[in-house]
Amino acid sequence: GEKLVQEALDKAKEGRTTIVIAHRLSTIKNADIIVGIEHGQVVEYGSHNELMQHKGLYYELVTAQTEKEKEVESDIENEM
Repeated sequence: GEKLVQEALDKAKEGRTTIVIAHRLSTIKNADIIVGIEHGQVVEYGSHNELMQHKGLYYELVTAQTEKEKEVESDIENEM
């Protein structure tokens, strides 16, 4: 699952520059630098913590994704 993908990415990026394009933002939160691009323009960059404090595009995406994951988990629990 996701843990296996993260471990493979961590191993692949050792000692080299790696560019990762991700829909699941948890995949990139350990990156040295995260770049937010909107409409083809760089709108922000920094570490996960820096971008979360900035509360810009990255923060909005992480927050929305986290809320959506919680909704899905809740729906699954309610179906059981």
